[in-house]
Amino acid sequence: MAGDEGTAKGGAGRDAKAERERRLAEALRENLMKRKAQARGRRAGEVDQRAGLAAARQDGGDKPAGSE
Repeated sequence: MAGDEGTAKGGAGRDAKAERERRLAEALRENLMKRKAQARGRRAGEVDQRAGLAAARQDGGDKPAGSE
């Protein structure tokens, strides 16, 4: 009987592993598409629209008063 439980558990484990691999592959594809779009934008000279640190922006719009 112990062998039956191990087989059932092993099958469920394989299903979980396959699901995890599928999700990881999907996340990898999404990340790759995002990175390719960023690279195309850089080549086209577009401004990066991501939110980031205000100090890293080149327009200087968020500088504190008196720092000029």
